[in-house]
Amino acid sequence: MTSRRLAALAAAATLVLTGSAVSAPAIAGGGGNGHANGHTKHPGKKPPKAKKSYVLDVLGDSYGSGAGVPPYSACGRSQSAYGVQIDGRMRLKLDDFVACGGATTTSLIAGGQLEALDADTDVVTLSIGGNDTGWSSVTVSCVALGDAACASAIATAKQTATTVLPERLETVYDGIDSKAPDAKVYVTGYPRLFSPEYGAVFGASPAEQTALNDAADLLNKTMKAQAQSHGYVFVDVTKRFLDHGVNAPEPYLTPLNDPVALHPNVAGYAAYTAAVTAAIKPSALKR
Repeated sequence: MTSRRLAALAAAATLVLTGSAVSAPAIAGGGGNGHANGHTKHPGKKPPKAKKSYVLDVLGDSYGSGAGVPPYSACGRSQSAYGVQIDGRMRLKLDDFVACGGATTTSLIAGGQLEALDADTDVVTLSIGGNDTGWSSVTVSCVALGDAACASAIATAKQTATTVLPERLETVYDGIDSKAPDAKVYVTGYPRLFSPEYGAVFGASPAEQTALNDAADLLNKTMKAQAQSHGYVFVDVTKRFLDHGVNAPEPYLTPLNDPVALHPNVAGYAAYTAAVTAAIKPSALKR
């Protein structure tokens, strides 16, 4: 076995470990609502009416928790998460931040993330579905295990994305609607991880990188169709990550030898934040 393949296997092992742990999320409630009133009272005049703020709850997996940019609290939550960064914008007020690294559609429900929602929730951001397709294992196969293993893993993930994932997403969406019937829900997609034009990265050839990117596109297509059929807004980040794959000169993703590999870095989460901000239309939120 070549030294290059050994290095790829070591990096792949790190990727598997960072993508597999799922902890039960602790619901972090928002702060108080008190405000100092500095207005001078005038007889016969009412103070200006305060504008409504919108209650925001953040659900999902590691791409929703901010994994990739330490320091972390429980479940790999980071202050770089896009749900945290949009707090305060467009009168959004972050209430519960329960996205959890490694989450699948099943563990999101079983782990209690839906309990963060209630009738007061105005806006929900949701990143979920990638782990259901075994995406970390697929990437490991292509980076470390050779062409045949890579092709087989991609084929299995694509089949799961089109035949299994839609029903699982529907179950999550039904749960959200039950808990927060009036909320506007924004489902975030996943980026292409590679920029094949910059050559091989570890054991992944440009052709394998292209095949992985195509699989990511299919995953997003499935998620978009399911979200839109449910009345949700799908936030596509593909274009914002073009030319910023893990092997690009200016990557938006953590490197393969990072403890939390192939997750957005600071620039990557800034791109996510910009995409989510652009998607949210305050006029569409309940008043």
